[in-house]
Amino acid sequence: MIMEWIRFGLCAFFVIVSLICFISAVFGAYQLGFIMNRIHSAGIGDTMGLASIALAVLIANGLTMTDLKLVLLMLFMWCTSPVSSHFLGQIEYYTNPRLYEHTEKGDASWK
Repeated sequence: MIMEWIRFGLCAFFVIVSLICFISAVFGAYQLGFIMNRIHSAGIGDTMGLASIALAVLIANGLTMTDLKLVLLMLFMWCTSPVSSHFLGQIEYYTNPRLYEHTEKGDASWK
């Protein structure tokens, strides 16, 4: 009986963490001004959110063969989400002629 409550608590914790990640990703995608910040927010939010929700489902179900599919799906998402975010960042870098307006202008010692 105690183990069921512990398992329920862990599942609830990971679902709440995933909701926080998804909500912060939506907030970042709509409220941040610069497109690179939006891409970063969405990429981190969906990666952490999907990992947390998948972990909650794994804990709730126990270890079955179906969970192997869930783990493979999670690994696929972990590999493709950063790649797509990087691709969108590269598109912005090469197509935005006014990108320098969004960068900090510190000392010029790096030139």
